[in-house]
Amino acid sequence: MTQTTLIATRESRLALWQAEHVRALLGQRFGLVVELLGMTTRGDQILDRSLSKVGGKGLFVKELEVALEEGRAHLAVHSLKDVPMELPEGFVLAAVLEREDPRDAFVSSRYASVAELPAGAVVGTSSLRRVVQLLSLRPDLRIEPLRGNLDTRLRKLDEGGYDAIVLAAAGLKRLGLAERIRASFAPTEMLPAAGQGALGIEVRADASTLRAQLAQLSHQPTWLAAHAERAVSRALGGSCSMPLAAHAVWQGDRLVLDAALGSASQPARPLLRTRVEAQPLQAADATAAATTLGELAAAQLRGLGAEAYLAAPAA
Repeated sequence: MTQTTLIATRESRLALWQAEHVRALLGQRFGLVVELLGMTTRGDQILDRSLSKVGGKGLFVKELEVALEEGRAHLAVHSLKDVPMELPEGFVLAAVLEREDPRDAFVSSRYASVAELPAGAVVGTSSLRRVVQLLSLRPDLRIEPLRGNLDTRLRKLDEGGYDAIVLAAAGLKRLGLAERIRASFAPTEMLPAAGQGALGIEVRADASTLRAQLAQLSHQPTWLAAHAERAVSRALGGSCSMPLAAHAVWQGDRLVLDAALGSASQPARPLLRTRVEAQPLQAADATAAATTLGELAAAQLRGLGAEAYLAAPAA
């Protein structure tokens, strides 16, 4: 009898698309019979408070990890930007798939870009990273919280609660909603979150056969860029309450990493920014070298005064 491989996934439309995408890959590459185990996480249930106040993005993955631990599922598919920088003992990131568009998207029914918004316009986002960068671009805007899955956020915009909202371009494109994007922020305007646009696959560390198969699905350029980005946050004690952006791109055979840090308690403070570049990475130690690059960016942010930004929690 053929064994069924079970994917633990959140039940939002985007999460199910992501899980279905991985199911198709596993079937095509390895002939696996794959089914989905849909779950509602605490992050999906708590919509009246910001993530930074209720436990961070780990609320989106904890229940899925419990399913892995108890043997009810074999792997979990996540938006990598939602995965905590430190995984619990016994779990590993087995693969990172090729990145979709990593940029943030400006979505509005009335305005074509953030530059067109009038003073005092209401922009919806609950991401501290987006808040500090929006205020850096337009300190005259009014930023209001916006929680819920992608469809819920779009509905709240369409009902007139906001003049504009900011979403990840990747999610809109994956769900065939690219036409909702009025403009995409250049990384120089709004630097993406670590891992934004990439899918991460988490498994138990002792699932050796499955780990070996999943490793074959991993996209090495995205894997290395994501490890550099995530290392910045990890080195700074990264959490959902830290307005940190980190984005790495390949320029030929060199990995170039940009990072920016804002203040959670004083969002209007100037952003701290840094850029670091790696020598061509050798295959044998490429992941370690990418991680070191991220740690270097974090050290440079500390040199620019990051400790003062990190000291005070979000109000």
